[in-house]
Amino acid sequence: MDRHDQPAGDRERLPAETLSPLATRVDELLALYRYELTPAIDAINAAVAGYGGLFDPDTSAAEIRTAIDDLLESSPPPTQQETTDDAASRVVLYVDGSAHSNGPAGAGAVIQADETPIARLGRPVGSRTNNNVAEYAALHLGLQALATRCDPESVEIRIDSMTVINHIWGDSESTVKATPYSTAITDHLSALPTHEWTHLADSDPNPADAQATVGADIAALGPG
Repeated sequence: MDRHDQPAGDRERLPAETLSPLATRVDELLALYRYELTPAIDAINAAVAGYGGLFDPDTSAAEIRTAIDDLLESSPPPTQQETTDDAASRVVLYVDGSAHSNGPAGAGAVIQADETPIARLGRPVGSRTNNNVAEYAALHLGLQALATRCDPESVEIRIDSMTVINHIWGDSESTVKATPYSTAITDHLSALPTHEWTHLADSDPNPADAQATVGADIAALGPG
């Protein structure tokens, strides 16, 4: 089957490390929403019976699964139809990875044009995944969104991981097992007309950080 004949969620779904069945199901829904965290989580919260929500301690795994199953079986949200923003000639892509101490990791990306967000994205990466891999996944997430949503003349990538910077743009060999992200990252970068990277210091604001943190929280869901 041609990729464009697949459901939108299947086309958007990105590779992930090991996730619990519940976190995997949430990730499937995020793909349907093109990894826009806020509308996806709002939809889950509205579908959960009662006053709970995705991160409410009183919401059971079964309730979350039921809500997600109902949403996946419904029509794609109107705002998630195939759309692009071709007017943005220069964009800034913020990326960040986040991992809790015991391993749940998430990725975040924010695309801006003229300081206005085009997309705020987040996703779980793995339930036992370190921060380095999450940083690669974040860059992959952002570049994939750029490839499908806009056609910029130039991109500035703002990133705080020197591990990723040295591997992707440097001359040194990385010891981090980054597959399946690194090859896709290289392919996306080679398709851009022009791009540059900026290293963010710890004190620099990074709007992708909040998205990555929520992604890590989703990766911690389970074992339902």
